[in-house]
Amino acid sequence: MSERRVLVIRGGTIGDFILTLPAIRLIREHIEGVQIEVMGNHGIVELALASGHADAIRHLDSPTMAKMFARNPVLDEALCEWLRSFNVVVSYLFDPDGFFRANMNRAGVKTFLDAPHRVQEGGPHAQAQLAKPLEKLAMWLEHDAAPIIQVAGAESPGDTQRIAIHPGSGSLKKNWPVENWCRLGRELLIRKPEAQLVLVSGEAERERGIVDTIENAWQDLQWEHWDSLSLPEVARRLSACTSFLGHDSGMTHLAAACGVHCVALFGPTDPNVWAPRNTQVSIIRAPQGDLASLSVEEAFLAISRAVEA
Repeated sequence: MSERRVLVIRGGTIGDFILTLPAIRLIREHIEGVQIEVMGNHGIVELALASGHADAIRHLDSPTMAKMFARNPVLDEALCEWLRSFNVVVSYLFDPDGFFRANMNRAGVKTFLDAPHRVQEGGPHAQAQLAKPLEKLAMWLEHDAAPIIQVAGAESPGDTQRIAIHPGSGSLKKNWPVENWCRLGRELLIRKPEAQLVLVSGEAERERGIVDTIENAWQDLQWEHWDSLSLPEVARRLSACTSFLGHDSGMTHLAAACGVHCVALFGPTDPNVWAPRNTQVSIIRAPQGDLASLSVEEAFLAISRAVEA
């Protein structure tokens, strides 16, 4: 086969996916003329295509893929033919019983690399752990590598300060109290009347009542709301922001990868493992890992410095 084809299979959250992008970029940089396909979750994997990391994408939740996790299933021949078309398959899927790997072998996959489905706490940085399996192919990730996301139609920052905030994350224990977000937004608009404030939210923030609380608190203020937008669209809009404030979350990783000056609030998680490696990121770590002890004034000063940078 003259064509060089690599398949990367990556489930997980937005943050997990973005932290894997440096490994995908490493493949592109080391294999001349490679065609990369990425298989992942709906709503997330589209980011790989929009940012040029993937030449094509597929979704993980197809019925034919579900059979690959069973013991000795009848495999779909069309799927097997597609899998055999790749020179290398890199899988970040959880496969405790080894059924998926065994079925990939049965399908005729030439080279299969197991990669970690989750990052180990206390280890090196997450993106270094995720790129580690590629060393078997003589590909080493640079220490200062970081995700870079550029999507078609991305806006550029204008003369107006646009400050985006995302008050959620995948875990409540990583969240700053919503009352503090309400106060911070008010402080920003009162003390920086020239700025435009943007609230970024999704289904999780809606379900947890965070959006309703903030909407009620800011009902007398002028602000913009990006709610439940596609990730490529959020990336396109974030590129026009002068600064971003969020938690240890996928949205913070997305903003950092888009080149936005970010302030990331860290509580119980370790920024040495999880913080974005992008150079324009500032970390505020809460005392004793308790975000409730982080004051609104500290966050305001940090975002002010980011705006002025």
